[in-house]
Amino acid sequence: MSRLAGLLAALWAGVLACVAGIATPSAFALLPRAEAGRVAGRILAIEAHLSLALGLLVLMMTWRLARDAAEAGRGSRMSAELLLAAGTLFCTVAGYFAVQPMMEAARAGQGPWSFGALHAVSSVFFALKGLLVLALAWRLSRPAQTS
Repeated sequence: MSRLAGLLAALWAGVLACVAGIATPSAFALLPRAEAGRVAGRILAIEAHLSLALGLLVLMMTWRLARDAAEAGRGSRMSAELLLAAGTLFCTVAGYFAVQPMMEAARAGQGPWSFGALHAVSSVFFALKGLLVLALAWRLSRPAQTS
């Protein structure tokens, strides 16, 4: 199960890298700004839902791995991998599902925060999620420890 969780995390990291490095910059390079913003918004919505699904799946897998290791006397139920997976979910929920509606309100001139400030907050959550997913993939790719 550790290999499968590591593979999912590595594929997830690749998706995040493609969204950040290829898909959204390409939209802004080829389309008028307003249209590119709509395309990027759609790409990020798909990524957020995919991240939510992958995050929950990887969280359940790392929880099971931590539980099995704890029962075998090789660690705690609160493993670093479990915390990394939980962190990715937090970044997804906070960075997209909480901040995105605030960005829409800011675009309409409502709320105390500017669109730019909220975009920066969302970008930080996305970058942090990427780093957490990379760390998770790295840790899950370790060779299995034998007792």
